[in-house]
Amino acid sequence: MAKQSVLVVCPGRGTYNAPELGYLARHHAGHADLAQFDAIRAEAGKDTLTALDGVAKFQPSLHTRGDVAAPLIHAAAWLDFTTIDRDRYEVVAVTGNSMGWYTALACAGALSPEQAFRVADAMGVNSQKHSPGGQMVLVLAGEDWRVDRALADKVERAVAESGARPSIRLGGMLVVAGEAPALAALERTLPPLPRPPLHLVGNGPFHTQAMALSAEAARAGLPQAWFGNPRVPLLDGRGAIVRPFASDPHALWDYTFGAQILDTYDFTAALTVAIREFAPTRIVLLGPGETLGGAIGQVLVGLGWQRIDSKAAFMARQASDPILLAMGRAEQRANVESPLRLP
Repeated sequence: MAKQSVLVVCPGRGTYNAPELGYLARHHAGHADLAQFDAIRAEAGKDTLTALDGVAKFQPSLHTRGDVAAPLIHAAAWLDFTTIDRDRYEVVAVTGNSMGWYTALACAGALSPEQAFRVADAMGVNSQKHSPGGQMVLVLAGEDWRVDRALADKVERAVAESGARPSIRLGGMLVVAGEAPALAALERTLPPLPRPPLHLVGNGPFHTQAMALSAEAARAGLPQAWFGNPRVPLLDGRGAIVRPFASDPHALWDYTFGAQILDTYDFTAALTVAIREFAPTRIVLLGPGETLGGAIGQVLVGLGWQRIDSKAAFMARQASDPILLAMGRAEQRANVESPLRLP
């Protein structure tokens, strides 16, 4: 049987929540990479991932902190990637959302598993170094997952006039960032939206120039020498393709700790280019969680990909012949994992 082509998507912050507590223990206990990640953290005097994942109760004040959430999410996603059944699936491209970029670097082979973990772990700390500000989610898509372009244009103008900045373009959502006065001003001038704006607790002004301190710390502490050419095509937060044997490792390092931190992260563009360029049979969303699945579905609707032109069409496709396989869902995970898993 011919292999099915898959686009792998790596999740970012906000995907390890109370339902995901114990994710590493349930799916990856005994994996050699997890033991290595634990050893790296223990050597630095930090709580191990096994310990953080194994507490009796999810603690928002602990588990959503950047220096905890980032390594937990990265480890879960990377270890999920290692379980993909390569006899059934051929990975034709990799992308990620925001912090998921660091995992995507590992999945594409541009960083080794150890180096990528060290990057994700360090960036969890570095992400807390920034000028004042936070993030807010604006829902632009209606119940049918279609985006009204006139509404989107009004929102873009309101964002520009408020002093806030686009942070992440996420399917039918726009994440904006800025200082509290700018976000408050934006709320007052926004046109009516399908849902009220949502402030993200504990998040900084990610993917804006306010993250300059984070970028400086990354450039000072994370070596260019770690970066190499990817083994499979890699889609960045601009929608640019980093191709095997045709990329510049220095440019990849420079983007990762420069524009990737300081400029808008356009997940919509990354996914759009990946789908159009590589036409994957399936999209595999790595765990933990599955919250990014809606944004992926909204991008498909925006493209009208394979006649998926509404939420109803997406759900019907998922029920009959899933185009999206989220490893955070037990029934979909079973369709992705290799039956010959070895720790």
